[in-house]
Amino acid sequence: MTPETCPNCGADVPRGAKACPDCGADEKTGWSEEAHASSLGLPDESFEYEEFVEREFGKKKALPYGMKWFWWAVAMAVAAIFILGMFKWIR
Repeated sequence: MTPETCPNCGADVPRGAKACPDCGADEKTGWSEEAHASSLGLPDESFEYEEFVEREFGKKKALPYGMKWFWWAVAMAVAAIFILGMFKWIR
C-alpha cells in the first residue's frame, strides 16, 4: 500500500503512485534512501576524476595538428581585407 507521506524523504505521495515523486523510493525497495539513484551509476564520495578521464578517453590528449595554422591564415586574410578596405575608403 502506498503511504500518504514518504517515510524516506517526507514528501507527499499521490494516491496510487508506484514510487515517491521526490526521492524515487517505492514498495519493492522498501522505501529506501538509495532507491532513486542506485541503478544510475552516479559517482560517490570516493569519485576520482582523473582516473575517470583516463578510463573514458585514454591517457593521450587529442590535439588537432595543423588547424591552428589554418585559423592564423584566416585571421591574417581578414586583417588584410580590412586594411585594404580602409585604404580604399581613405582615398
